[in-house]
Amino acid sequence: MVALTALAAMTFTGTAALTFVVRLDDNIHHLDLDPLLGPRPTAAAQAQDPAEGRALTLLLLGSDSRAGKNGTIGGTVADSMRSDTTIVLHVSADRSRVELVSIPRDSMVAIPQCTTTSGETIAASEYSRFNKAFALGWDHGQDLESAAACAWRTVEATTGVLVDDFLLVDFVGFRDMVDAVDGVWICVPRDMDDRKAKLHVKAGYQRFTGPTALAFARSRGFQGNYGMDTGRIGNQQRLLAALADKALSSEVLTDLPALMRLLDAVTRSLTTSMSTTDLAGLARSLRDVRTGDVTFLTIPTLPDPRDPDNTLVWADDAATVWANLARDAPALTGTAQDPQTRDEPGTSATSRPTGPAGSSGTARPSHGSTKKAGREAFTLDDETASC
Repeated sequence: MVALTALAAMTFTGTAALTFVVRLDDNIHHLDLDPLLGPRPTAAAQAQDPAEGRALTLLLLGSDSRAGKNGTIGGTVADSMRSDTTIVLHVSADRSRVELVSIPRDSMVAIPQCTTTSGETIAASEYSRFNKAFALGWDHGQDLESAAACAWRTVEATTGVLVDDFLLVDFVGFRDMVDAVDGVWICVPRDMDDRKAKLHVKAGYQRFTGPTALAFARSRGFQGNYGMDTGRIGNQQRLLAALADKALSSEVLTDLPALMRLLDAVTRSLTTSMSTTDLAGLARSLRDVRTGDVTFLTIPTLPDPRDPDNTLVWADDAATVWANLARDAPALTGTAQDPQTRDEPGTSATSRPTGPAGSSGTARPSHGSTKKAGREAFTLDDETASC
């Protein structure tokens, strides 16, 4: 999303370029959360190459807002907004890798004290679902600043990772991005029929339009479990990877009208604490990152002993993943999925994943990783072949 937002600045020149970039900037809703974040972790010591800049960590949020057009997708719920999707995106200081770590919304964590834009203090909670942080900020502050700041504070307090900025996209924005690139190709492992999410698709490799992609990302019912959302996280990651692959392909980059539609869709749906200049600068610094340098994984979890059917707790490997991100090391180093420490024979680096987190609570990459990222990494080509 960061790279897509800044493509215009990298592609166009002259008066037309300036006009379009200004239009994109006007589309984006910028927020300043600094006054609401309070005391925060300090950046861990890193070996930095001044020519490459510093490591960056972004908080990506997917909102289930029912406001405006979103209400026709998710149903109207008065005065309500939740963060259905949370991803911690880490960009290494040398810009050699990008890691996206999903946090299941049903993870039980300690939510710190938060503050709203009106100055109201929201009491800390020792044991709550992770997505309650965003909801508490919204319910008490009734604005995105309060909601995003409480989610931000919770990520930093529970992980020890310093977050530099956040980006938020809603239902309509995601749908429009997929339609702007004329759909994405996804391997559907089996027939899926989920009336609640309005998902009705057959098994096989097929092109998803925006509405179908959104239903696929939201669906939990096809798994027979309407409680936890761990199963759909893998689908969300696959969609994001497919969208990025399509958006950065020559099919889109060399088609000026298509590229403009995509950039317009991205920026119209984007709320962020980043300036357009920062977005463009980051995109430029990532221009040499390849698909194989991007790793998707879900923070390792285990069933919550207090409510194993509905909630999760982070496994021991989670602390290692967060510590690695904080010191700008590869996320999987030292975990059960670290390719340097695994000794199971007979597994392929491109074998298909079985889900975000297994019963052992180990980190499981879901898409876009190279062989060095773990045995369960796979590429779009692997997924195509599997259908």
